[in-house]
Amino acid sequence: QVQLVESGGGLVQAGGSLRLSCAASGRAFSTYAMAWFRQAPGKEREFVAAVSGSGVSTNYADSAKDRFTISRDGAKNTVYLQMNSLKPEDTALYYCAMSGRYAHTLRSESGYDYWGQGTQVTVSS
Repeated sequence: QVQLVESGGGLVQAGGSLRLSCAASGRAFSTYAMAWFRQAPGKEREFVAAVSGSGVSTNYADSAKDRFTISRDGAKNTVYLQMNSLKPEDTALYYCAMSGRYAHTLRSESGYDYWGQGTQVTVSS
């Protein structure tokens, strides 16, 4: 049984930083790609960033490039999303996802079989 538990969300002022964490259990963590998605109120869930099973390759949405960094720690079975220079439009529920099939990064939700419950990020102006 795969479990993904996110933490680290909260309220921050524009220009601030947050680091999200996602602790994984239940399968070989270092084998499969992991990603962060987000969903703002009234909008569809969208891709934010992904990291390959090895941790070598990363992939970012245009909105996240140069501000967000995804990384993973195999020893802790945890994936992180460091978010800097936050903007009000980054306000959303952030979800961690694990691929059930692929080691390389994917931008589509369909590539991910396991999802966390989400952690709320609110950026005030």
